[in-house]
Amino acid sequence: MAKEGTTDGAWHGHGREVTITAVSTVAPALPVHEHRLPLSNLDLLLPPMDVGVFFCYAADPGDRNHHPAAVLKVALAKTLVAYYPLAGEVVANAAGEPELLCSSRGVDVAEATADGTVLQDLRLGLPDESIEPLVPKKKAGVMSVQVTKFKCGGAVVGCTFDHRICDAYSFNMFLVGWTVAARGGSAPPAPSFHRSFLAPREPAPLCTTGNLVDRLFVPVSRVPALPDTPAVNRIYRVSAADVTALQASAGSGRTKLEAFTAHLWGLYAKAAAALRRQPHSCCMGVVVDGRTRLRRDGAMSTYFGNVLTIPYAVMGTGALSTMALADVADDVHRWVAEAATGEHFRELVDWVEAQRPEPTVARAHLCRGNGDEDAMACVVSSGMRLPVGEVDFGWGRPAFASYHFPWPGGAGYVMPMPSARGDGDWVVYVHAAPEVVEVMEAESTVFRALEGSYVFDRAN
Repeated sequence: MAKEGTTDGAWHGHGREVTITAVSTVAPALPVHEHRLPLSNLDLLLPPMDVGVFFCYAADPGDRNHHPAAVLKVALAKTLVAYYPLAGEVVANAAGEPELLCSSRGVDVAEATADGTVLQDLRLGLPDESIEPLVPKKKAGVMSVQVTKFKCGGAVVGCTFDHRICDAYSFNMFLVGWTVAARGGSAPPAPSFHRSFLAPREPAPLCTTGNLVDRLFVPVSRVPALPDTPAVNRIYRVSAADVTALQASAGSGRTKLEAFTAHLWGLYAKAAAALRRQPHSCCMGVVVDGRTRLRRDGAMSTYFGNVLTIPYAVMGTGALSTMALADVADDVHRWVAEAATGEHFRELVDWVEAQRPEPTVARAHLCRGNGDEDAMACVVSSGMRLPVGEVDFGWGRPAFASYHFPWPGGAGYVMPMPSARGDGDWVVYVHAAPEVVEVMEAESTVFRALEGSYVFDRAN
């Protein structure tokens, strides 16, 4: 089911070399009748952008004389039978909107070696240096994979997927199915592609200007020019004790994510104040999944696609700097809860329908204050459902895993996820302005450097 090819491409840097030795395209093991699958209205909220995720395996994945990609490709072909959209292509429909051509094109899989180094030498906290050559750049199709084997026998599995086709929740389902197939286990429940879950209401309710959807999203034609903001990428660790302390400081009834977001908002205020420009505003957004909000009966638990909204709020740095963490967390809770309802998601589906075919965008991405002035902005997306312990292709659980999302927007992006150690620690992927990273690293708690000993000592 794989079309083979080779390449002599190599990445050089920091004394290390990653060489692509072969590229093949893996199609579903069973033929899929070619058809077009429209994107849902919530898929259409996403611009073209790719998301990466990677897993580091310190244990030797089988025979050192064979590349671990062989096992992954056989399992991938089986898994793509159920997850056939990942083997398709994004094309334009008659209105110019993106939709999915389920063509069984397949997934490009690159096999690579890093013979000049060992996995333990990777400086994972600096992903621009360490991870960039290990997560593939998608050139075609919906998804691509790269499997890199290291001198020590360890391996890194990197995946990149088109965010318009699915969100992290969906891709997590695929990852579990893929690894189960590699181990020869029973297939988990099949994904659902029923767009009827996200169909607009008929007749459409009367839309009123100024409602929540209007405040959170905007047609692209009304988007002002965005600032060209430099950003750097980091991966930090947050100890379980620091997570617990943040939640306690945030007050009774506040979640860990709300407490973390409130703390992060305060750090952005410090960074904005350091820039010494007026006015000082900070915009903070949080990604909210709508599956359980739309269907409390669990009917959408296997839905594959995007079911996301991004509520946000703007506050001046002066106000943020004087507020207690509990007060900021109360504010975060208020505007997140306002969007975490089934009615909001239904209104969002209807709103996108009214705008089509014009694309739309979340205002949280736009780096704008309440008065349309420049603002430092960040979006927090929880990766706590990343099934780190389950991504076992037959050679053990990963020693480390993280999403990798150096997106092109001016807003920052921060994604906490569970540490592969399974001890309650978090791993946090950060894409942010250098000034924000400076503030994060200046504090003595919460955002801690990610040392190789923390990642690999327990894996050996």
